[in-house]
Amino acid sequence: MTKELIFPTILIVLDICAALAYMPSCDWRKVVYWLAAAVLTSAVTY
Repeated sequence: MTKELIFPTILIVLDICAALAYMPSCDWRKVVYWLAAAVLTSAVTY
């Protein structure tokens, strides 16, 4: 992994963790939001 990909990868992981944090409360709008943010970041980065 190159130096330039470290921060976006951490951001993707944090986005997925945020989505997982909203799953127990069944707040599906926020789950979809954070998963979409992770997908968008990964699409732009990789």
